[in-house]
Amino acid sequence: MTDLRGLLRLPVMAAPMFLVSGPELVIAAARSGIIGAFPTQNCRTADELDAWLSTISAALGDGDQSLPWAVNLVTHRTNVRLADDLALVAKYRPPVVVTALGSPKPALETVHSYGGVVIADVADLTMARKAAVAGADGLACISAGAGGHTGALSPFAFTAAVREFFDGLLVIGGGISDGYGVAGAIAAGADLVYMGTSFLASEESRAVADYKQMVVDSGIDDLIVSAGITGTPASWLRPSLLAHGIDLDTLDVPQERDYRAGGDAVRRWKDLWAAGQGLGAVTDIRRVADIVDTLAEQYQQAAHRLTTSRSLEGTTHA
Repeated sequence: MTDLRGLLRLPVMAAPMFLVSGPELVIAAARSGIIGAFPTQNCRTADELDAWLSTISAALGDGDQSLPWAVNLVTHRTNVRLADDLALVAKYRPPVVVTALGSPKPALETVHSYGGVVIADVADLTMARKAAVAGADGLACISAGAGGHTGALSPFAFTAAVREFFDGLLVIGGGISDGYGVAGAIAAGADLVYMGTSFLASEESRAVADYKQMVVDSGIDDLIVSAGITGTPASWLRPSLLAHGIDLDTLDVPQERDYRAGGDAVRRWKDLWAAGQGLGAVTDIRRVADIVDTLAEQYQQAAHRLTTSRSLEGTTHA
């Protein structure tokens, strides 16, 4: 699949969210004209992952005939299930595989063998350069404002810096919460936009009801970024931390990273809830299709605004 953008209604990927994204969200996103994605770590066992992939593949089609969808693979050395997950990737052939927390190299041969695309999650320029050298087809640049594990660079600065050395597929994510922001990111040089928080409170999300309601009720001032929960900087909902007795004054004590399926990280992420700076745009619980409809309308309005601006500029200088 060489041109993902040509298959999409909107240049957006519903970002793979730990313990939140499942087959329902992936299928609804793909059918709405964006890329749906989920982390394989959301499945406790390889058998469960097999069942999820079978469900998604049956709903969206197989191989070159499928609607675009993606799986997210942790390639960190602590993921002891990586070989099993890759075997299932080879079996079901998701059009896109997003690697995270490690080099994309372990996935390249498998995914390229059936014509799939490998996109590497990166949070800084050092990681971006390493992933590009490793042969990733695309880079998902996690910027400041992203929910969950987050970056420090602004989306626009990150895009400009990466485009100086990388001409592959560029996905940008971080605080982009509406179709206007999507248009701005594309105009700045991105190919696709990661959007997670916008889909947290969707009907198809696997977030529990209280989590969805907290996303709806909270605003940007209710976020706190800390590495004290998982060992990696992440954007958390402050009310969630306080509800579980977390002392915010000692939160930044480093924790050991754990990316095992079913490990301690699962328990922490299950009980403590994350979100990004796009929080304020989520005002109710809606179907994914309705969310995408709104994003598409805003995107078209932004495109019209850009066209009008160019027209006015030409008139001014005539």
